[in-house]
Amino acid sequence: MQDAIEKADVLIEAMGWIRQFRDKITVIKLGGSVMEDPDALGNLLVDIVFMETVGMRPIVVHGGGAAITRAMAEANLESRFIQGRRYTDEATLGIVERVLAGEINESIAERIEAYGGRAMPLNFVGETNNNVLFGERLTLPNKEGGEPIDLGYVGHVTRVDREILDNLCYAGQVPVIPSMCETETGERLNVNADTAATAVAQAVGAEKLIFLSDVNGVRRDKNDPESLIHSLTADEARRLIADGSIEAGMIPKVEGCLETLSKGVRKIHIIDGRLRHSLLLEIYTNRGVGTELVAEPA
Repeated sequence: MQDAIEKADVLIEAMGWIRQFRDKITVIKLGGSVMEDPDALGNLLVDIVFMETVGMRPIVVHGGGAAITRAMAEANLESRFIQGRRYTDEATLGIVERVLAGEINESIAERIEAYGGRAMPLNFVGETNNNVLFGERLTLPNKEGGEPIDLGYVGHVTRVDREILDNLCYAGQVPVIPSMCETETGERLNVNADTAATAVAQAVGAEKLIFLSDVNGVRRDKNDPESLIHSLTADEARRLIADGSIEAGMIPKVEGCLETLSKGVRKIHIIDGRLRHSLLLEIYTNRGVGTELVAEPA
């Protein structure tokens, strides 16, 4: 009986959050090691089905770097990275389109459906072009001066087809978006998944943007999981970057979060996607399990 009562308490705790976030859009970025662990990915997709079932409007944006690297190795192609971004020539682009926008994108949608949800893969594979991300080629500034650095078929998102996403969400379907975009002339480009998710969140006016990471969030001591900071304002995050508490690979992620907050997204969460049901624990419990970034104190 005590176990049953405790379960009821959990449901009561969740009820307030369910009511607060009903009909609100949450963009979830899938990537990293989570994509390589079928069990962890399965738990996250079950969470997403739950979110849609109780009235939230989840949108999934995903990468697939490890799978692309494997496919390139099988094709005897060497991966090349410039300032953390994959150089994408024509042969690499073909693999990215097949693996990321085809196999992975379709597989995620199929698994959501298998768990009882409804999902729509939004890609440009096959006869039907359901792409919702549009952009242009990206170059990087040359740190040594001179001409900008060319990345090949790599782009950044300049426009998101919000109407399609709104229609799918309000029809109870989960949009599943690969991190690729298309130019206005139909050229396909590889896009960083974090920036693609950010562009989608900004375009749809998302209530939340959630990054699934390999750590439990922002820590005061990067080596101590117990030093997790559960809630950060934009000003506090800037101070932690300035004093070195936030460092290395977490800096660009937090800086991207701060830029997104300035564009109108209300809250951004960084959570450990390997933790079972981390999405539900972060959204529907009072304390959460990751770091929540907000523009200003509540």
